Amino acid sequence: MPLSTTDLLALLAAIPLAALGGECFLKGMLGLTFWLRLPKFLMATSLAAFATSSPELTVSTMAALEGKPEIGLGDALGGNVVNMALILGLALLFGALPVRLFELRRDFILALFVPILTLMLASDGILSHADGILLLALFIVWLTLIAKQAIGHRQKTLLADTTYTSSVRPIYASLLLLVGLACLLLAGYFFITGASGIATAFGVHGYIIGATLVALGTSLPELVTTLLSRWHGHDDVGLGILLGSNLFNGLAIVGVTAIIHPIHAPFSKVAVALIFGTLAVLLILPRDNVISRQRGFGLLAAYIAYVLLILMH
Repeated sequence: MPLSTTDLLALLAAIPLAALGGECFLKGMLGLTFWLRLPKFLMATSLAAFATSSPELTVSTMAALEGKPEIGLGDALGGNVVNMALILGLALLFGALPVRLFELRRDFILALFVPILTLMLASDGILSHADGILLLALFIVWLTLIAKQAIGHRQKTLLADTTYTSSVRPIYASLLLLVGLACLLLAGYFFITGASGIATAFGVHGYIIGATLVALGTSLPELVTTLLSRWHGHDDVGLGILLGSNLFNGLAIVGVTAIIHPIHAPFSKVAVALIFGTLAVLLILPRDNVISRQRGFGLLAAYIAYVLLILMH
């Protein structure tokens, strides 16, 4: 099959859209964070992570409704490997990442527990309706804990400073957030369309396209936002988005997909994504409240190994 000019143009169009969308999304999120008087890490883990994970939710839901939930599962699990190994690995090339372990302890433990739980649930070759309900219930519990934390922090801040006034216009910040997200989603769509078309022209297998290019395309919002947040010095934003997106993918998206349609998935394929996703989370465990730059090379090596194993399948 010959290369299509449309595919090449779609791939090229994704680049400026992603850059514009990432800049607007980051500014809008930071503006709302300041106006709401919430920690940047908490806001990134919740609102920003859910927004940037919307492509995975769309792909997975549509695939499940069409009776092909395996596509959604592969996208969600593959997206987690992209998030934690490729994206964070690239972000660490900017330099060591300072973190406060007490802030991410809960999410870090859950990010380790979820893939292990999913591996156990998928050991019989199927993720059933009941499995999906369990994962979604865990997601709701996690979301409740985040909401409780946000309310408690805001109340403490208001009590500490009753003279606080915000110069941030929430409508403007919300508009920036929505415009940025729309550009990021459109960039992801163009990337998937162009890259998949080019890969198909070269005869690449559909599963490989889904597990690599589609997963990368739906993770484009996380990629752009994380790298821009590091570039602008908002280190905790990128890490928060990636951890939150990881949990959103593993709990909400896989859970919703299994509830819509039971997922019959070969255990060996599921295990590869889950094992590498767990390995990537282990590699970001900070030492002395810092994730070193060297960890970035380890994460990138893990991602390359993951892609090679996918190609071997």
